[in-house]
This record gives sequence, C-alpha cells and structure tokens, in this order.
Amino acid sequence: MNRYEALFIVNPELSEEERKSLFVHLHDAVTKYHGTVSQGAVWAEKKKLYFPINKHNDGVYYLMNFQSPGEAIKDINHAYTLNENVLRVLISRLE
Repeated sequence: MNRYEALFIVNPELSEEERKSLFVHLHDAVTKYHGTVSQGAVWAEKKKLYFPINKHNDGVYYLMNFQSPGEAIKDINHAYTLNENVLRVLISRLE
C-alpha cells in the first residue's frame, strides 16, 4: 500500500452539516477501494482563490492523508471529481 496526500477545495457555501457529510463521503471513497484514511482535517477556512472556480471566489481547503493500493487511485480520483461540491482535488504520492 502506498501513502498519499489529497488536497481538496470544497464549495464554501455548504452548511456545517453538509460539510461534515461531504468529508465522510471523501473518506468513504478511500475505504471503498480498500484504502485507509490516517488523517483528515480542514486546512484553511474560506480562503480567497486566485481565480474563480465554478463561479466561486472562495474555497474551503481540506487535507487528507491515506494509504491505498496504487491501482485504486484512478477510481478514487474519479469518485471525487463526480461530486459537485468538490471544486478541485490534488492527490500526491508520499515517499
């Protein structure tokens, strides 16, 4: 299993309940493909974006560390891009 770090820019207009539900969904996508989440937390609350994304000028940054098989990353990333509340996602492999 490889170690990964994922950084999400999330819709800033979500309520606290919707945001918690989204974070659970992000964690579930990893466990669905036989991975484990070691850590996940909000990195920055409602930070101004350099350029608008989907007509949003602000975003909430969420950072998550997880372990997963290498072949599952494509499926995990696809699950994240299907969610309309995730504006951007970047998954990086850790050494």
